[in-house]
Amino acid sequence: MIARLLCMGLFLVKWALAAVGVVTLVLVAMLAMPLQRPPELRSISETARAVDRSTMPPLQRFFARDGTELAYRHYPARGPASGRIAVLVHGSSGSSVAVHALADALAARGVATWAPDIRGHGGSGTRGDIGYFGQLDHDLADLVAQIRKTSPAEPLTLLGHSAGGGFALRAAGSPIQNLFERTVLLAPYLGHDAPTNRPNSGGWASPDIPRIVALATMRRAGIDCCDALPVLAFAVAPNAERFVTPTYSFRLMRNFATQDYRSDLAAAARPITLISGADDELMQADKYEETMRMVAPKVDVKLIEGVNHMAIVSAPRALAAIAEDVATRGAAGS
Repeated sequence: MIARLLCMGLFLVKWALAAVGVVTLVLVAMLAMPLQRPPELRSISETARAVDRSTMPPLQRFFARDGTELAYRHYPARGPASGRIAVLVHGSSGSSVAVHALADALAARGVATWAPDIRGHGGSGTRGDIGYFGQLDHDLADLVAQIRKTSPAEPLTLLGHSAGGGFALRAAGSPIQNLFERTVLLAPYLGHDAPTNRPNSGGWASPDIPRIVALATMRRAGIDCCDALPVLAFAVAPNAERFVTPTYSFRLMRNFATQDYRSDLAAAARPITLISGADDELMQADKYEETMRMVAPKVDVKLIEGVNHMAIVSAPRALAAIAEDVATRGAAGS
C-alpha cells in the first residue's frame, strides 16, 4: 500500500514538473517573439514637423524623489494673467517638444504652463523605460511639488494628449487627483478595449501581443524580472530615434496609460473635459461622447471640426479653444 502511494506520488510529481517545464517553454517562446516596428505614419510625423518651434524655451531640470534629473519646459504667462497654471503632458513616443504650440498658446492666454518630458522620453531618464510600475505617478507629484515652490496657491489644470491623456485620466482617478483643480483630456487613448480606439491605434502602435501576455502572466505569478523588455513600437519616421522614443518597455506601457478608463472615471472627483479633433485618424472621436456618457455623464466632450490627432495640439482653432477653456473654466466647470 505504501509502495503504491509512493509510486502515485512520484507519478504526480513527474507530471507536475513536466507541466511546469511546458509552461516555461511556452513563456520563453512568447518572450522571444520579436517586436515589429510599423511603417511611418506620415499624418503624425508631418503634422508634428510643421510646427514653428523658434520660440520654444530650453529644457530645465528638477530632481525626482529617486534622485534622477527630469526635464521640463516652462512657459511663463504672457499678457493678462489668468491666475492659473497648466501641466501639459505629451503623447506616446514624444516629449515636451510635441506640445510646444499648445504650451505657447496657453502662456499667451495668461496660463503659466509646465510641459514635462515624461520619464522614458526626451531628456528624462532612459528612453523607452522606467524603473518600476507607478514611478510616473510619483514623478508627476514631484513636478507639482517643484511648481509649488514658486506658485503655492494658483489652481492647477492637468492636460494630457493621446497616451498622455490616458495618463492624465489615470492621475484624475488616483490618490494624487487633489493636486489638480480639473483635468483636460486631449484625444485621449483610453485603452485597447475602449470603443474609441481604432485597431492598433490607426496604425500608430504595434504591440508584441505574445510578449505582453507572457509578461502579464509572469507578473501575476510574482515574477517581474523581464518588465524592461520592449513590447510596443510606434510608427515613427525612419532614423528619428534622436528626437522620439520608438519603443516602450512593458512597465512604461502599463504606467503611461489609464489603468482602466471606467474605474478611473468613476474614481475621479474633480471636473474632466475631453477635447478631440473630429478628424482624428488614431481614435474614433465620434464615440467619445457616448463612451463618457455610459460611465461619467458629467464629462464635457467637445469635437473640433477639421482637426486630426496631432493637430489638436497645434492647429490654431484647436489651440484657441483649449486655451480659452483652461484660462476661464473653474473647478465647477463654469
